[in-house]
Amino acid sequence: MDMKILVVGASSYVGARIYFDLRKKFDVAGTYNKNKLFPEFFKLDITNSDEVIQIVTKVKPNVIIHVAANPSAIWCEANPELAIKLNEDGTKNIVDAANIVKSKVIYISTVAAIVPTNVYGRTKLAGEELVKNTKNGFVVLRPSLIIGFSPNTTNDRPFNRILRNIDEKSLAIYDTSWKFQPTWLGHISEVIQILIEKNITNEIIPIAIPELKSRFDIAKDILVEFNISVTPKNDNDKTPVIQISQDKLEQLGLPQYTYSEIIIKIISEIKQRKKFSPK
Repeated sequence: MDMKILVVGASSYVGARIYFDLRKKFDVAGTYNKNKLFPEFFKLDITNSDEVIQIVTKVKPNVIIHVAANPSAIWCEANPELAIKLNEDGTKNIVDAANIVKSKVIYISTVAAIVPTNVYGRTKLAGEELVKNTKNGFVVLRPSLIIGFSPNTTNDRPFNRILRNIDEKSLAIYDTSWKFQPTWLGHISEVIQILIEKNITNEIIPIAIPELKSRFDIAKDILVEFNISVTPKNDNDKTPVIQISQDKLEQLGLPQYTYSEIIIKIISEIKQRKKFSPK
């Protein structure tokens, strides 16, 4: 397929895996802001509209996958103006540039946008509304808390903390109080590939497994394979439990997974981690 893809934010935990997976089938370029994970990446500050236009018009992608954001709700609460600049103004810049070269935009949002109770959720919901202005079509993907192996193993993401428990033999203590429907990172890549191949457009798609699990459940079920015990703790986390329907995935003929299936896949990824090397 003669298809050019630009992954904006390709050095991030999520973006790096999407870039790694999609380049097996497509002509893929990527951008970074601070951490140049792959040597071929373009440096880009998405809050600078001139830079965005320059890169997008140079690459001329058919599809832009917009992953660049700060996913930390804590950071967004502490820096609301910067969060708006990055998650909203930066998204507008992507959409404006996409409209110049007639690109489709796939926007990685969050289930926190369904019931936005904090700055992060509100700015991501605003980003979704901005992406709807893409003239050549859009897709919004709403993952939950994301787990799975990525070429970026250094960002402070929940799964990378589990990796540190394995690599550093550090204490594995995880919360039992908040339940959510996790999203496997590889599932996101699979869905994006099919969206591109089938030219599915103008959809908002939640991506998660059907079962509710805690951070403790996930850590325990992964780390037991590496002979590491996990200690439960109750953080009294009051984050709302958002029930995510599988209907849209089924309606569009997109892959679905159960909890046990993604745990098996994640354990396999960890054991074969060398294949994800950006070198």
